[in-house]
Amino acid sequence: MAVDMEELKEKVLAFATKKAKFKSKMYIKDLYKADPDAKPRDIKKAANALVREEKLEFFSSGSTTMYGVPGFGKTEKEQFGGEE
Repeated sequence: MAVDMEELKEKVLAFATKKAKFKSKMYIKDLYKADPDAKPRDIKKAANALVREEKLEFFSSGSTTMYGVPGFGKTEKEQFGGEE
């Protein structure tokens, strides 16, 4: 059965926004809970599409990549410094 990517993106974004109130950065495995019936690869595709649409953002500490909702928590630049 084909995955409705728009519907999956909505589920991932809703889940991430709800969780962001308590946890501003999430691992991809946390986002798998957005739709337990979806395959992990499809969740990752949806999350990456949301990053391209600037509805989610990447946060990388160098060894770990996490996802966050813009406006919640510290940005990568605030956390580690960087060029303005």
